[in-house]
Amino acid sequence: MRRTVLVLLLLLGFALAQSDTLKVGFIYVGPVGDAGWTFAHDLARQKTIEALPNVETIFVESVPEPEVEPFIDQLVAEGAQVIFATSFGYGDGVLSAAERYPDVIFGHASGVERAPNVMTYMADFYQVYYLNGLIAGALSESNKLGYVAAFPIPEVKRHINAFALGAKEVNPEAEVEVVWIFSWFDPAGAKEATEALIDKGADVFAFTEDTPTVIQTAAEQGFPSFSHYASMLEFSPDTVASGQLVNWETIYIDFLQGVIDGTYTSENLEDLDYFWLLQDEAVEAAAAPGVVINPVHEEALRAAIIDHPEFGEISVYDLVFERLAQMEVAEPTFDPFTGPLSDRKGNRVYAEGEQATLAELLSLQWAAENVVGPWEGEP
Repeated sequence: MRRTVLVLLLLLGFALAQSDTLKVGFIYVGPVGDAGWTFAHDLARQKTIEALPNVETIFVESVPEPEVEPFIDQLVAEGAQVIFATSFGYGDGVLSAAERYPDVIFGHASGVERAPNVMTYMADFYQVYYLNGLIAGALSESNKLGYVAAFPIPEVKRHINAFALGAKEVNPEAEVEVVWIFSWFDPAGAKEATEALIDKGADVFAFTEDTPTVIQTAAEQGFPSFSHYASMLEFSPDTVASGQLVNWETIYIDFLQGVIDGTYTSENLEDLDYFWLLQDEAVEAAAAPGVVINPVHEEALRAAIIDHPEFGEISVYDLVFERLAQMEVAEPTFDPFTGPLSDRKGNRVYAEGEQATLAELLSLQWAAENVVGPWEGEP
């Protein structure tokens, strides 16, 4: 199912002939071997060229966000007709380059600003983080969950809040303490932040950093954690509880097929935003593909029985699957960001039954009631 905010189906120009090759460039913020964000994008790149034989790809890795434009120039010089910039901080550079290269099509991952030749896309995890929060809240003995976060942007804040909302649903005493490391790829910083959270009493961990460092550091104390972007179960089979897995290829294949058949051109992308979720099969709640909950943690989660306002007496294990079923259907019947919800300052964010809009999710700044720690930009 295509979930674009607004798709302009204008046949401007001509469709790519079946015998032509579409050259596509990818710009990565980290190394392809990071085991997380960039690894997942590159795996999707490989799956895309398998699915679309007329697509040829090139990529550059470990590109600093402020320095993206020379790399865009390089890809254009090498003949790239479509360029995917796969980090939020590339936004300004992409928009600037798009003006200089009006015939090149750009895609900006996690971006919010578009142009006639710039689309945005995101395989978003907020539903999955909520499910992971359910698990974390039940597994914690200290009622303190640790979150190692990259940058205080709406995407990361959205995920932290969803994680916190899930934890609170099963454990009203659970708090999520956040440490910001201001980097997408910083194993040393992630280790230091995890150790600091352990010292503060955290005993379950989630993160936004593109390596398994948090998992490995927490595992030294036997503490549960969650895979992030790609399966990290192999790094600690006894502690990884679940996770957030991504299938970027669902977006890449769908969009590039549209470029090939002429649906998408360099003149009609200004209102095109892929924001794909569980129901689009762009993301998965799992420790590894197909493993929603690591069997190692099943007994503990089945033993965690709560009195739920919607489901009555239910184990957290079963609650995870009930909520997953509600969110993975074509028309979800549950969303974590549905009122009544208040922020940690006591302000009502959503009234009873009111649900966050896509625009609100993309610009989210408030902190959930049970989030602890610094929060840049908090209203």
